[in-house]
Amino acid sequence: MISAIPQATIVNTGRKDRETNMEIKKHYAVVQYNKFMKGIDTADQYFSYYSVLRKTVKWSKKVVLYLLNCALFNAFFVYRTLNTKKKLSTRTSCTR
Repeated sequence: MISAIPQATIVNTGRKDRETNMEIKKHYAVVQYNKFMKGIDTADQYFSYYSVLRKTVKWSKKVVLYLLNCALFNAFFVYRTLNTKKKLSTRTSCTR
């Protein structure tokens, strides 16, 4: 693994293996990657479910579609984060 983190130490993760019941140890760079890259991995996971990228000839079209997909995901994520108590309703209520 190539990393810009100068520490090449092995640290305990605070978890134990189910089968051997021994402490799980990982490199410091791996622990830091897992700590700070969860948002990126989540976005990549959502992008794989609903891909807007299609087989197109022009690379510029792919870039625009990817940026649009990123903007839509960010808007969805912000909405979901801010509105935890409210549920999205498809029915509209009309009072007469």
